[in-house]
Amino acid sequence: MKQTIKLPIVLIACCSALTAWAQTAAQRAECERIYSPTSGQEGKDVVWVPTPDHLVTAMLKMGGVTENDVVYDLGAGDGKIAIAAARDFGARAVGIEYNERFIPFADCLVKAAGVAGKAKVIHGDIFKTNFSEATVVTMYLLPELNVRLMPTLLKMNPGTRVVSHSFSMGDWNPEERVIVHGADYIYFWIVPAKVQGTWTLQSKEREPIVMRLEQKYQKLSGTVLDKEKLTTVEEGFLRGTEITVRYNGPGGPVTLKGQVNQDQIHVTWSSGESVANFTGARQ
Repeated sequence: MKQTIKLPIVLIACCSALTAWAQTAAQRAECERIYSPTSGQEGKDVVWVPTPDHLVTAMLKMGGVTENDVVYDLGAGDGKIAIAAARDFGARAVGIEYNERFIPFADCLVKAAGVAGKAKVIHGDIFKTNFSEATVVTMYLLPELNVRLMPTLLKMNPGTRVVSHSFSMGDWNPEERVIVHGADYIYFWIVPAKVQGTWTLQSKEREPIVMRLEQKYQKLSGTVLDKEKLTTVEEGFLRGTEITVRYNGPGGPVTLKGQVNQDQIHVTWSSGESVANFTGARQ
């Protein structure tokens, strides 16, 4: 009489994980017949050091990547970030890599991961290749390269998210900085809308407000004219297209919070229990 042996669920899961790991290792070994890069090898501007898997996941989570995103990885190497963005988060992903020898190798890995329809690595120079369609940009470069990329990044659509492994970006302070496993830094920025200038806000409930804003990245300063009281902006900042301005108004502290769309603005004015809606335009 045959006996049915029931393996513990944990053991089955472990066996499945080991099988998947073995398959992945075999697939990578097959791809390495095309090209076998070595960590630390010289590149155009940096040496190639692959980002560890746990950091790839952390970066993509910090960027809030979803299936609705287009992710561009700058200096893609073997394409692991682009692959993970497509495979684990459902995004469309493109890696840009200068070393042409990486391209067939990365293409092999993309196909092995089953994401050939959603991810690819292309040959290009990150300072010349157009990646303006990206909603999320990832990178593991050097500080001076991050700074060189700043003008390009700041011209991207407001709300574009930028994630960097290890290195910051000059005087553009990140929205967030986290330490992973007590050793590795990840930095996160959101490209801010451009709001510098004079704005006139109109409301059916209150008198017009005039804001004169100065901008340094996501930080705002300036003055507000509210009911003939001219006051200084105490706190102002952007998170993509979302704007928040705080000042001391005629009746006490005031918060303006809303959305900017190029030269148009829609905000809610709140002071204590009083609330009013304003729309306006940049002069």
